Amino acid sequence: MLLVLDIGNTEITTGLFRGESLVAHWRMTTNPDRTSDEWGSAIGAFLLQAGHSPNEVRAICLASVAPQVTQSVVAGLESSTGLRATTVDPRSPLPIKLDVDEPMSVGADRIVNALAANVLFAGDAVVVDFGTATTFDCVTIDGRFIGGAIMPGLRTSADQLTRRAAKLPATELAPPEHAIGRRTEDCIRAGVLFGAADAVDGMIARIRKEWPNAGTPKVVATGGLATTVTPFTHNIDAVDPDLTLRGLRIAARYLGLEW
Repeated sequence: MLLVLDIGNTEITTGLFRGESLVAHWRMTTNPDRTSDEWGSAIGAFLLQAGHSPNEVRAICLASVAPQVTQSVVAGLESSTGLRATTVDPRSPLPIKLDVDEPMSVGADRIVNALAANVLFAGDAVVVDFGTATTFDCVTIDGRFIGGAIMPGLRTSADQLTRRAAKLPATELAPPEHAIGRRTEDCIRAGVLFGAADAVDGMIARIRKEWPNAGTPKVVATGGLATTVTPFTHNIDAVDPDLTLRGLRIAARYLGLEW
């Protein structure tokens, strides 16, 4: 079996593949204070909870944008499974050309998102990833990652709003019923969620206008909050919350891993 990890600044999303099938997935908080032993114990416990032994894992592939925890996670994985993880970065031999001004600065999560969209949708694509930041990853049909955009994520925006404004309460990001809220919590939900949805639609419209060929890219949403925001958008064509994990599985094949 293949274990994949997308290590983000807020959460670590983990998936377990048997062949090409995602048989289990879970999320952990990205806690830089955890030791490698704690990471190994946590990952082993999740595997057992999913009905699998760490001994069933034959390969590990990960992407990280949180270097402060990566080394501890890798050491924990090795102690739990006995395997050394393979890490995706801009130097990895993947069929994605980083056609941007600073290719070495492209996040590994954006690379695997572009790879997944290119392989699974076989056409021009934009991946909107709703994480700590909301990223727009643009890839052409011939496998060129041409850049994109980054804006604050939903939780980042909401947390900053309630942190900076003393009289605004912390609010769960539940779907709002109206744009005109009658209570403070409803006003925050409407402003954050509808505002994010409209911003995403606006960015997609701008990206499509600037697309380098005559095609219209397919837009796919992923990330933990994709299913929360997408119903309020008009320009997103598909939702796959596990697209980044699927991209890591595809990357693992190109990197020669077997499971």
